[in-house]
Amino acid sequence: MNPLNSILILLAAFLAVFGQAAFHGLHHLLGVQINLLPAIIVCASLRARMTTMIGVATLGGLCFDALSENPLGISVLPLFIAGFVICWQSELILRDQIYAQFVLGLFASASVPVLTLLMLLTAGRTPLIGWGSLWQWLVLTASGAVATPILFWVFDRLQRSLSYRRATETSFRQDREIRRGRN
Repeated sequence: MNPLNSILILLAAFLAVFGQAAFHGLHHLLGVQINLLPAIIVCASLRARMTTMIGVATLGGLCFDALSENPLGISVLPLFIAGFVICWQSELILRDQIYAQFVLGLFASASVPVLTLLMLLTAGRTPLIGWGSLWQWLVLTASGAVATPILFWVFDRLQRSLSYRRATETSFRQDREIRRGRN
């Protein structure tokens, strides 16, 4: 695997958490702060190695928890579980299909908040849960599903523009003439 993939994915996770904390335009419009980390976990699980996925789950989860009211480290395990399930079955996934990317983004964006909520309840915390939580979960799930194919497209474009293609050499020269028949 190309190390540029890992660097781009880790940088995207850091920038996504920073962007979520700094810009509140969609939060005021929808009432929900969009979380791109599950979509980035899907990209890390399918485009890079397991170590990159673990790094994204750890770095992204810790940064997300540091800038939110979550206890530090509570988001790491749900992100890791979603990424591990996708990594585990990555040979069976059609990673270049937009539909598959959409469904995996839907899965990750739906499961990470639910697992985080279960971990908060297990830890004895009392998060605010109500009918508005259902709206927030639906918006997070839909936005993560839409963002995943977009992130795959962005990573493909960045990969093509920042790396070089290997030259394919053939043993056949174009200026060589082939003799046919008997000598």
